[in-house]
Formats: sequence, structure tokens, C-alpha cells
Amino acid sequence: MAKDDVEETTQRAIQKGGLLVKLYFDIHTSEHADLQAVMTDLVNNRLLKAPGVVYCFGSVDEQIKTHDMYTTSAVVTTLVDSLENMLNVIFTFAPVAVEVLRPEGEYRIKQIDVQNALITLSSISVNYSEYILKRIMSPEDYERVKGDLKAREELGKKIIGKKE
Repeated sequence: MAKDDVEETTQRAIQKGGLLVKLYFDIHTSEHADLQAVMTDLVNNRLLKAPGVVYCFGSVDEQIKTHDMYTTSAVVTTLVDSLENMLNVIFTFAPVAVEVLRPEGEYRIKQIDVQNALITLSSISVNYSEYILKRIMSPEDYERVKGDLKAREELGKKIIGKKE
């Protein structure tokens, strides 16, 4: 994309509720591996294809060895079309830091977009809790909790349905 096209795309996305951010990533391992390739794959094949990501570009640092660890980091400028999808990116890829570049000043968000973002957070929280519980509970206890979560989900749908 030409520089003018990037700016135009960025402006259009931000006017519709998008965010331009810098995401900071790092990887550490005690095993020798090609961490630059892992980080490049994260950006080019996973982050770029995540829902709502309009574009991303960045730089991956040279892999270095410190004491008994190998490490690399990356800074990735990312345009995401909504707060909801930004939350998904953060939970999915777990950057060590996020810097909002644009919009500058105030960020206006519609009530429905806040609701969608909060539902996304709730869903991520439930999925994460389920993932953890599945690994620490007995199968019987897990099935009981799973049933409780399903009942909670149904109650949430009823509450939302009453408001519409």
C-alpha cells in the first residue's frame, strides 16, 4: 500500500471506531530456537489474519542470548476496526504493552460497541475459566461447573432479550 492509501485507510477505520496501536511483544526461551521466525509468523500469519485487523507492520529484533535465555522482541503497528476486536487481539496474542497512537484525545464509542466489547470480555473470561477448570477439576466437578456456566449463559441471553 502506498503511504497515502495507508493514511486514508487509517482515517476511515478510526472514523468508524477503529484504533491504531503499537503492540509490544517479547519471547523468551531457554532452548535455542529461531525466535525471529516464530515472531515473524506471529505477526504475518496470525496477527494479520485476526478478526478486525486491517493491517499491521513492524520490526523484529535480532535474537540475543542473555545468561541462559534466548530472547527477541517486536514492535508492531496495528490498525484494528473496533474496540471489540482490539480486546480479542490483546487476549489472543498477549502483548507485553499496548500504546494507542490514534485516535488522539477523545475516543467516541457507541453504546452498542461498548456492549459488544463487554460481551467479548465476558466470553473470553468464561472460555479462559473453562480452560483452567478443565485442567484442575475432576471430570465430574468440571461437568457440574460446565452446566452452571451454560445456565448462566442462557440467563444472560434472556436478560439481553428483554432489553431489546
